[in-house]
Amino acid sequence: MQEAGDPRGRGQSSGGMRALGRPWVILLTYVLTAMELTCLFMQFSIIPYLSRSLGLDSVAFGYQQTIFGVLQLLGGPLFGRFADQRGARAALTLSFVAASALFLLLAAACSPALPGVALLFASRLPAVLMHTLPAAQMVITDLSAPEERSAALSQLGLCFGIGSIVGSLLGGTLSAAYGLQCPALVALVINLLGAVLSFTCIPASTKGASAHAQAAPPGGSKASVFDLKAITRLLLQPGVLPVFLVKVVCSFPFGLFMVMFSIISMDFFQLEAAQAGYLTSFFGILQMVIQGLVIRRLSSRFSEEALLRASVLVFMMVGLGMALMSNVSHFCLLLPGLVFSLCALNVVTDSMLTKAVSASDTGTMLGLCASVQPLTRTLGPTLGGLLYRRFGVSIFGHVQFAVNFFVLLVLWRQPMLQKTDKVW
Repeated sequence: MQEAGDPRGRGQSSGGMRALGRPWVILLTYVLTAMELTCLFMQFSIIPYLSRSLGLDSVAFGYQQTIFGVLQLLGGPLFGRFADQRGARAALTLSFVAASALFLLLAAACSPALPGVALLFASRLPAVLMHTLPAAQMVITDLSAPEERSAALSQLGLCFGIGSIVGSLLGGTLSAAYGLQCPALVALVINLLGAVLSFTCIPASTKGASAHAQAAPPGGSKASVFDLKAITRLLLQPGVLPVFLVKVVCSFPFGLFMVMFSIISMDFFQLEAAQAGYLTSFFGILQMVIQGLVIRRLSSRFSEEALLRASVLVFMMVGLGMALMSNVSHFCLLLPGLVFSLCALNVVTDSMLTKAVSASDTGTMLGLCASVQPLTRTLGPTLGGLLYRRFGVSIFGHVQFAVNFFVLLVLWRQPMLQKTDKVW
């Protein structure tokens, strides 16, 4: 029989866990993640065309993208704290309900009888609660042993690849055949199904008894979800801030490039819309293979610190190649290294950070990690636009090389000791 303090919660009294068992809960979590990412990429495929059909210019389109990024940035840490306090079932259900509201408003914006522009901007608001991926990461983290965590988290790359490929294809095919409202309605149905599955099949909590004792001490009052001091204090714990800064700093240059990618693909690579879609699908396939298979195997053979250094080194070399590339063929040759660096960086830092905090704070930590990409989407359009206009595409490669070269020197001179085992 499992001990009461098992960090993976295999024997605790959670109805969903008893009904399904740990392997089935993990499998369902992967399925739910793939469903949500599919819908997210369906949204990405129709939003530009819906904006154009409503008469919005590129500036207004940028505003709504910024709103989406800011809301996800602000909501990530708070949602993670909510997941820690209320459990996996409540977190995943809330995320799917919020996504359902987003796609309902998006479908309504497609109707000519309704104020489309207002509804389109209103559809950005539920994004503050849409965080299925960090909620899924929390479940995987809670149900996996520390030595298995990198491999378990890396398999979420398969979900991302499936979501990006299927979502992009579904969004384009359905909108071409039945109009822009059809993908939004399909995504609405998928998210409602996800909410039902989360509420009925996911355990109320995936954390062990000791984690609940830490989260709610006997006789103590339960901390608020909006306790920003508790969230800030988490970053100041030993071994957390250096790893978090490496995650932010190393991923930011590539994030700037991706924010400007639609412009670069048209102006610099001279790609048509269909060709840009093929390139995006190629990116999704690479991420699915590299994160789901390659990183999983490497994590079982090498230490997390070694993989972190390798990701920074490859990022640096790819940055040098990006500074010298002159066409899309060169970029395709660089893409495997780029995807490897990005996947290894995200998987390893997420694993190290969740090991560095207590079991009761893994959701909050993953919520903070999930805020890194929205931070880039918030700051990126302005900064990336200025750099691209003044220096051209090569500047993104130069910045990526310089930033990762500096980080590699820091890692080489001051290794990050993996004081990452939680105290259960």
